[in-house]
Amino acid sequence: MAAQTRILAINGSYRDDGITDQALAVAVEALQSSGVDVETVLLREQHIEFCLNCRACTQEPGEKPGHCVLDDGMHGLIGKIEQADAYILAAPTNFGSVTAVFKRFMERLIVYGHWPWGTPAPKMRKAKAPKKKALLISSCAAPGFLGRLLYNTPKQLKIAAQTIGAEPVGMITTGLISQEADAKLPDKTRQRVKTLATRLT
Repeated sequence: MAAQTRILAINGSYRDDGITDQALAVAVEALQSSGVDVETVLLREQHIEFCLNCRACTQEPGEKPGHCVLDDGMHGLIGKIEQADAYILAAPTNFGSVTAVFKRFMERLIVYGHWPWGTPAPKMRKAKAPKKKALLISSCAAPGFLGRLLYNTPKQLKIAAQTIGAEPVGMITTGLISQEADAKLPDKTRQRVKTLATRLT
């Protein structure tokens, strides 16, 4: 019997039941209804400190993530990342970028870099590893197509995916989300999310 696919969803939204939460919930429900094991991590509920930029975690070679000197929730999250078969990375756009909580998470992904002192740049530990799959979800106040062109959020989500050894299989950017205080995910977007979620399995 084939092992059950394990998908880790990492949500960088600040708001409960905002557009990003709604889109992620649609993807999770679609996958779980197909028998896929999905775990969702809300970064807003995690104890993750700022990266110290000490580079202690980057000194040892190897494919496995380096060890961070900070004792916080990131250790457990890295373990979940390593065990997952695929990912959903989600963050709305704030000030043209991913949210601060997602950016803090991204900076702590430096454990996936090998960067000994005296070398000009890091080498990604997962560069030669078999690639996993990732679905990227974002939202913005601008129309979706403009958000993908103008904002850094899609690029940052892609970098985060590639850093942990995944290649994006789809990207959803829901635009015009600031028109109402309690915006609802459009039906068309809901169907698109369901379709893209199937690419993870």
